[in-house]
Amino acid sequence: MSTTPRHRRGRRGIAVLLIVATTTTVAATLALTLSRGQVLAAVTASTAASASASLLAVTGPGPAGTWTAGSPEQPGGIAEPSGHEHFRIGSITKTFVATVILQLVDEDRIDLDAPVDTYLPATVPDGATITVRQILNHTSGLYDYMKGDGWSTNRWRGDERFTAHSPDQLLAEAFRHEPYFAPGTDFRYSNTNYIVAGKVVEAVTGRPYGVVIEHRILRPLNLTGTSFPGSDPELPEPAVHAVATLDNGSVVDVTEQNVSLDWAAGEMISTTRDLEAFFDALLGGRLISDDALAQMRTTVPMGMGFHYGLGLERFDLPCGGQLWGHGGQLLGYVTYAYRRDDGRSLTMLLASGRSDGFVSFAAATGATYCLA
Repeated sequence: MSTTPRHRRGRRGIAVLLIVATTTTVAATLALTLSRGQVLAAVTASTAASASASLLAVTGPGPAGTWTAGSPEQPGGIAEPSGHEHFRIGSITKTFVATVILQLVDEDRIDLDAPVDTYLPATVPDGATITVRQILNHTSGLYDYMKGDGWSTNRWRGDERFTAHSPDQLLAEAFRHEPYFAPGTDFRYSNTNYIVAGKVVEAVTGRPYGVVIEHRILRPLNLTGTSFPGSDPELPEPAVHAVATLDNGSVVDVTEQNVSLDWAAGEMISTTRDLEAFFDALLGGRLISDDALAQMRTTVPMGMGFHYGLGLERFDLPCGGQLWGHGGQLLGYVTYAYRRDDGRSLTMLLASGRSDGFVSFAAATGATYCLA
């Protein structure tokens, strides 16, 4: 997932190989008695030990459906999730932002290889040498403001979780630090890039970035379950509620928090249905031109089979083929939303887990894409 440090990619890559190999081997036995749908149900049910609620939606060619699991005995658990609940999608917000920028590229209002200073004069340090493309694919070198104490929604912040932040405050925190490297010389995931991207959208359009996304994406696709909370700490009902276990063993409710600290890098709320519809429209060529989509899918290596494009991640399946999408993580919520080019998609939410949920995701992709 996008919020994972690069040094963990190696362990993930090995995990993918082991999990898919195991899944494929076990499938030879399971296929004698179980359909692939039953395997997907079993994968979802297996998450109950580590998540208070799980949603798995698979659409497109082949067995499809929605599978849910709840752990009512866990704090914040849901006995029987319906699959229609709202939840926080974290960094998947970045794909919406990047899509709007590519639409503006199609309209000749943004040039991917123009310096950021073109659209945000005297805003970004070295903005004359950092391009829009480098902002979108995390090769700008800009320091990630979320690395600072109290600046990340992936960590418990106590009462500070209700504090509102402005995009300018987030950038000020980032720009207090030296960049990781010279622009274009390396890759490092940084949420600062998408705070800059959100401000580029606003500078070019003259409208709040959320309003622009609503006008250009949410309304045309009828994504009625997707929203921008701003400083509102609540989730729309029906909602997946979540908790987190702190280092001292205490359990805290993390459902409500002010996620303006994420802004254009990860504030959005959505549903499995809306995420599937969004990625189907984007990757199916209905939101941007073929050329823009090709630019979006031009990637840089992240390590061990992962690649990052312009607001898109490519995940290479060990059994062959590629998935395109993005992951999102925000305290209490882990989401994966991916699609294969034949239209088969997988959207997965894990609530209240203690990890990034990658083992469950790898098992789900194995069952969805690698079982004959």
